[in-house]
Amino acid sequence: MIAAPSPSAAAAATAKRPVRVGIGGPVGSGKTMLVWRLCERLRAEFSLGVITNDIYTREDSEFLLRQNALPTERVIGVETGGCPHTAIRDDTSMNMGAVAELERRHGVDRLQVILIESGGDNLSATFSPELADAFIYVIDVAQGDKIPRKGGPAIRYSDLLVLNKTALAPHVGADLGVLARDARLMRGEGRPFLFCDLKSGQGLEDVVGWLRREYLFVA
Repeated sequence: MIAAPSPSAAAAATAKRPVRVGIGGPVGSGKTMLVWRLCERLRAEFSLGVITNDIYTREDSEFLLRQNALPTERVIGVETGGCPHTAIRDDTSMNMGAVAELERRHGVDRLQVILIESGGDNLSATFSPELADAFIYVIDVAQGDKIPRKGGPAIRYSDLLVLNKTALAPHVGADLGVLARDARLMRGEGRPFLFCDLKSGQGLEDVVGWLRREYLFVA
């Protein structure tokens, strides 16, 4: 059964402003890879913008530009200078400023989707609903199959949980069955999770399908 659109996503559609998709996860989990893959997959169909968050550099935005994910004027790197949680949850002013700049450059009525990547964060990370309409949380299965059962707001309440790097699971003894069982237990039946290997593209279409259906409102 398809869930009803979130209030923030519905408000975005009504207001004709871009849908904002927050992407969080620990350092090295594959957040930037997901942003890159989504840009490759959606840029021909939607007018996109990207905001990345790093504490002291703009490494992630520079990576995306090197990969030609989007033109330079569509990517903004934010240097938070401190805890990455604060910039996406508590004091979102830097990110809201970046959103406003993308809308100024491309037109609030023409820019359709903004992907907002958090800096490397932990299981307590969440996005302010004022900043993001949807929240995707990415974990690396190579960190072990105990991660989902640790719980926390990101595991429990993200709109989509992506369990990435499945190709590495056999090499570190991570059991995908255990990961699935515990993700289902922590999240309940109403919150989806997907297995992916984003480097190879495995599972990407499932993420794109979820995003198109639930937040972009296209089949």
